[in-house]
Amino acid sequence: MRLVTPPGVFAPISDSRLLAAHLMAERPDARTRVLDLCTGSGYLAVAAGQAGAGDVTAVDLSRRAVLSARVNARLNGVRVRALRGDLLEPVRGERFDLIVANPPYVPAADDGLRARGPARAWAAGRDGRALLDQVLAQAPSALAPGGSLLVVHSSVCGEDPTLDRLRAAGLGVEVLERVRGPLGPLMRERADMLVARGLLSGGARGEEEVLVIAGRAGRASVEADGARGGDPHPAHAQGLRA
Repeated sequence: MRLVTPPGVFAPISDSRLLAAHLMAERPDARTRVLDLCTGSGYLAVAAGQAGAGDVTAVDLSRRAVLSARVNARLNGVRVRALRGDLLEPVRGERFDLIVANPPYVPAADDGLRARGPARAWAAGRDGRALLDQVLAQAPSALAPGGSLLVVHSSVCGEDPTLDRLRAAGLGVEVLERVRGPLGPLMRERADMLVARGLLSGGARGEEEVLVIAGRAGRASVEADGARGGDPHPAHAQGLRA
């Protein structure tokens, strides 16, 4: 895949690739409507188009990100409708078979979301869930019958709150994959703060798990201990987003 990521747009790294692998495992086809929230460079939207999805929409609040998604779709010969707006606002009333989201999830000094600058692409409130919880609150109502929501985030943000919110929305839940590895640069810089807040244990301050979690409309939950784990794939073990 060819990608252009201008300054201010977060370039995809291993968490995006991990989510893309599960997106492709959903086997989208010409009838599948896909929505990529917090699209950034448009990497996941382009991946959906390359996987065969017939209708792909990408949404981001950043003008540069929306432009990047459009350019990268053209570079890779796929059709992506890229819209600027706050999460599901630009697609209000529409329904999708598959929604994917890799929102910013790095805990920040305060709960204020950044309006500009590099931190806009990663800062996500004191617990790292400021945008993640909005996605979990809004996305289920935009799923078509039998549709799925796939999200990726760090274990530092908490696994149980995500599972609980998806269940509360009436979705079956499944932890598709968990990849353990060293903290990425942004999390590592904030390790002392994360330990002080109880988001990271002192004994495991050098490691995190990156989780891919699915919420399925109209399907039963799968126990989390059935998730695929084990040794991380080499492509996933390096350069974790956080």
